[in-house]
Amino acid sequence: MATLYHDLVNANIGKVLENEPLKKHTTIKIGGPAEIFVEPNSIDNLITVLKIIKEHGVNWRVIGRGSNLLVPDNGIKGVVIKLGSGIDTIELNDELLTVGGGYSIIKLATIISKQGLSGLEFSSGIPGSIGGAIYMNAGAHGSDMSKILVKAQVLFEDGTIEWLTNEEMEFSYRTSILQKKKPGICIGAILQLKKGKKEDIVAAMQRNKDYRRDTQPWNYPCAGSIFRNPLPHYAGQLVEAAGLKGYQIGGAKISEMHGNFIVNAGGATAKDVLDLIAHVKEVILEKNNIKLDTEVEIIGTN
Repeated sequence: MATLYHDLVNANIGKVLENEPLKKHTTIKIGGPAEIFVEPNSIDNLITVLKIIKEHGVNWRVIGRGSNLLVPDNGIKGVVIKLGSGIDTIELNDELLTVGGGYSIIKLATIISKQGLSGLEFSSGIPGSIGGAIYMNAGAHGSDMSKILVKAQVLFEDGTIEWLTNEEMEFSYRTSILQKKKPGICIGAILQLKKGKKEDIVAAMQRNKDYRRDTQPWNYPCAGSIFRNPLPHYAGQLVEAAGLKGYQIGGAKISEMHGNFIVNAGGATAKDVLDLIAHVKEVILEKNNIKLDTEVEIIGTN
């Protein structure tokens, strides 16, 4: 790995760190070190990173702003690539918005609302990147990324870049083709927005933000929704009905505000969270004969 590290540093592709604690890069503030942590400062340099990694035959994965992510306590072997500065461009052409995969979705929603453009009101308060939101088809308040995506720009491991249409992304509930069938990095997107009354759009954004603040535990480090809703049921309601709100293992606690959130109440480890997830799954299966699947992305095992 020393040779790979030096090759990445010498390539002058952006930030390159060894043994970087990933708890600094996840919203739940949990995670051991990345053997090598890279934050490329351009798409060209991201392509260079993948080329160098491939030459060394080392495993890699991509993160955005660290929401919806649980990293093991012993960290991640290989290379962790973070999309951020340099892959966060933005260009508005009437109602079409072209945006980089590293762009903050909260920041983007705020900017376009002030331009009197509608389409991202649902994302107010979602702490992730555009690339990550498209990867998992993030949504709330009856809408999601599939409703506004025209096409996604995807970088594949071999260095090729393709534009995938909305249909080709094969969106479904919290899922896209990038998760399983066609792994790749969403480095950009074209979104279809609609002109509207700025006052109405800003008001809708504020309502959604207030709803999140009033019903979700953003005063604690957390990863967002832990379980996918087993429709027509809702995971949070099942957890609450089972009397599990407030249940705690180590430093990980089921939020007393919302049953589908696990918070880092102080010093939580990934093992604490995983044990709590396993307990909730067991209880809900026993009480309701419903199998809960995680929405949070769990990388590897402890």
